[in-house]
Amino acid sequence: MEKILYKRNCGNCNLLMAYPASQAFALASLGYLWLYKLADSEEGINAIMASTDNIPSKKEFDAIAFSMSFDFDFLGVFKILEKLNIPLYSSQRDEKFPLIFAGGPVLTTNPRPYESFFDFMIIGDGENTFLEILQIIKNNNKQKALELLSEIEGVYIPGKPVKKYTAELNKVIYTPILTEKSYFKDTFIIELARGCMNRCAFCTASYLNLPFRYYEYEKIIDTINLGLQYTNKIALLGAQISAHPQFINILEYLYQKMESGTNIELGISSLRTDAITPRMVQILVKGGQKHSTIAIEAASEHLRKFINKNLKEEQIINAVKIAKENGLKGLKIYSMIGIPYETDSDIQEFIRLAKELKSENKGFDLEFSFSTFVPKPQTPFQWSEREDSKSLEKKQKFIEKELAKIGIKSKFSSIKWDYWQTVLSRGDANLAPFLIETYKNGGSLGALKKALKTTKIDIEKTINGYNTDENLPWDLIENYPPKKQLINEYNRLVKRL
Repeated sequence: MEKILYKRNCGNCNLLMAYPASQAFALASLGYLWLYKLADSEEGINAIMASTDNIPSKKEFDAIAFSMSFDFDFLGVFKILEKLNIPLYSSQRDEKFPLIFAGGPVLTTNPRPYESFFDFMIIGDGENTFLEILQIIKNNNKQKALELLSEIEGVYIPGKPVKKYTAELNKVIYTPILTEKSYFKDTFIIELARGCMNRCAFCTASYLNLPFRYYEYEKIIDTINLGLQYTNKIALLGAQISAHPQFINILEYLYQKMESGTNIELGISSLRTDAITPRMVQILVKGGQKHSTIAIEAASEHLRKFINKNLKEEQIINAVKIAKENGLKGLKIYSMIGIPYETDSDIQEFIRLAKELKSENKGFDLEFSFSTFVPKPQTPFQWSEREDSKSLEKKQKFIEKELAKIGIKSKFSSIKWDYWQTVLSRGDANLAPFLIETYKNGGSLGALKKALKTTKIDIEKTINGYNTDENLPWDLIENYPPKKQLINEYNRLVKRL
């Protein structure tokens, strides 16, 4: 049963809110759902939800809005547009076609590979910008709307410089539609904070959302109480939620609710390794959580220091100990391979650390989860080289084999897909025909290779990296921190080696 937590509205302006993946994931995406709520409750707007497995039959739309959270979301975008018989290139769409735009972290990081497909894009936090966009598109034709939209901070008209928009966190964002169809069934997700103060040099979640911001305690409590009117499943969201100055007080409030008889299933996606406390774990366990995640990024201390993950080994050991002693059944330890300047001895450190954690925590379920380093725009490592795939495969096989020997499970992201993610992350507008060819050939790894041969685009820079003194495709975004500051940070970190 679907529960709508707001008052719906309607109007003559038909806006298709499209999510480029399945409906289950659309209904679990907090950002997408919140913007849908804004549109669905806006007077004069008729908001219609869509996903790759739930595309409405052909009708007249005044605008289509896409949410892009992952690099390969372009495949879902193309699928929806094709099903609606809309040309993929914006240059092939005249006045009779709807305004087509998009937002999301992929585009805020680097909109250039996708600018040929959208009339405009949202750069930065979307909630306030989106409200301004709604006012314009419901009152103006396509041409006039584009003229007015070009004056809004955070709106990128392809080819024109844009300033990223950063919102103040006032009204708490939460799941506005509860349903069993969601990947997180009937779960009320609450955003506690946005961004991260740690500034790990590879991390877009940190650098895209600076400065670190959080909602007021009283507003969070009010939102929790709202959610509990509809469901017992509460999830707290944020890249660094434990940095909220009243995080433990929020947990204590939930604990008191549980103690007084309220049935609450409490979920937190990850715990900050150097901030985990016994009380924190006890409350999570009280809320039914059995496993959690910590991120260490690298096993060697000198490499963690280099990437600005200033985490001591004692803190890692202590975090696992606290988790075990206070009721969790296991931990997933997230890390990476292929970090710039990584050596074989750094890889060996994973095995040594794993052995120590295993011997000190018998009967505790430990799992290492690895991704491979993907250099991302808007971070100090945006200039770095992507490690050769064969070298990464060798490291992966070694780690898998050695961890298996000591009885620890390991999971790895796909090295081949991460390679192409690097191409997309640091590409420019020349990628457009490559993206279309990839889609036409089925969107597989083979399709990516075939598209590269067909289009003959040059991807050398996307893999081998850029020099700090050259122009970058995404330089037209006025960001914080600015490029000069990122260069200084990159140089500072390299000197640590």
